Amino acid sequence: MEQLRKEFYLEEDEVAYLDSLGITWETIAEGSGYWLLLHHFPIPTGYNIQTAIAAIQLQSNYLVAGLDMVYFTPSLYRIDNVPIRATEYTQMIDQKQFQRWSRHRTGTNPWRPGVDNLSTHIGLIEEWLLREFKTVSTSC
Repeated sequence: MEQLRKEFYLEEDEVAYLDSLGITWETIAEGSGYWLLLHHFPIPTGYNIQTAIAAIQLQSNYLVAGLDMVYFTPSLYRIDNVPIRATEYTQMIDQKQFQRWSRHRTGTNPWRPGVDNLSTHIGLIEEWLLREFKTVSTSC
């Protein structure tokens, strides 16, 4: 079994939340970046794979500054071949190629210091994955 790295530390409540997910995770420092890697992250039905490594870039002050985006390896594709917007960019993380999902908070859903954390960001990632299959209705 591969040794999981903890190259930097997270707040105790963040560690408790991650442990509650039932998946393995590790923190790595790479160059000037800090990453949380979530191994065997569950991917909803409709994609080419059932689990992936999800990577979240963390700033040292992320609880105040916020979290943004997610990166996956292997890359995710819809099995119905409908393109997934804003996933064209890839980035090397931990010597692996990750697909960047460029998703951002908005003015109506801003990062809330003291409220938002890894659990709310991971919940948002799960919503992004599901949202790809929701029908968008337009009204005149």
